[in-house]
Amino acid sequence: MPRIAIIGGGNIGEALLAGLLRAGRQVKDLVVAEKSPGRADYLSKKYSVLVTTVSEAVDTAHYVVIAVKPGDITHVIGDIADTAARAESNAAEQVFVSVAAGVSTEFYENKLPAGSPVVRVMPNAPMLVGGGVSALAPGRFATDEHLKQVSTLFDAVGGVLTVTEAQMDAVTAVSGSGPAYFFLMVEALVDAAVDAGLSRAVATDLAVQTMAGSAAMLLERLDQSAPDGEAAPAGPIAAVLDTSPAELRATVTSPGGTTAAGLRELERGGLRAAVANAVAAAKTRSEQLGITSE
Repeated sequence: MPRIAIIGGGNIGEALLAGLLRAGRQVKDLVVAEKSPGRADYLSKKYSVLVTTVSEAVDTAHYVVIAVKPGDITHVIGDIADTAARAESNAAEQVFVSVAAGVSTEFYENKLPAGSPVVRVMPNAPMLVGGGVSALAPGRFATDEHLKQVSTLFDAVGGVLTVTEAQMDAVTAVSGSGPAYFFLMVEALVDAAVDAGLSRAVATDLAVQTMAGSAAMLLERLDQSAPDGEAAPAGPIAAVLDTSPAELRATVTSPGGTTAAGLRELERGGLRAAVANAVAAAKTRSEQLGITSE
């Protein structure tokens, strides 16, 4: 089995490590680089995985997952590049996978040995519970086979799809920031339910279960409509995917009923415009924070 090095033992690195182990990867095929002694000790004890330096982790890895914060990239890329250059004589090709938000494949390609395949990944917070979604964007030297293998890695923590790198800022604004939008909606629904006379415990349970069930309904409908692995098909199926949320909304909205009254107020309050503005602002901020080159 290919050896996987995870550079960075924070939340994303740990989530991927846990997911890979759940998916059947062997501990002997995984290695983590973590600079914090306390965090390194925690990961080593909890997962029985080797935790070592960046250089030692990269040296024998087939896949190098760079899971540090964007601000720490410049501190680790030198060690990664130097070790990769020394390891070039190894028979196994090294594939570099970045989950650092806003860091372009071009940045890595300029630092790593010439021709290194790089795949940029934008996961999101639900990967911590195995329910995330990860968008993959290939660099100049990443092949379809590289994408397939990286997709297999991130299958362990949720769904996977492929986009162009030019779309990554939009992905960040939707799925990267999306969980926070969702949590805010739940928070607002709970507060409104309390104002309507429910206890906070009952309001929270109702809101959370309703959101989870509604998402399950939509996922089931999309699964029935789209071929496996196709996130945005063309033709009649695309029309089904585009209209599914609206059609499901219509099925639970009786003319002149309570739901219609509530929806009318959401529209009057500018929900659609607020969501559009939020995504646009997050996309713009992602573009501003991006690291493309030095």
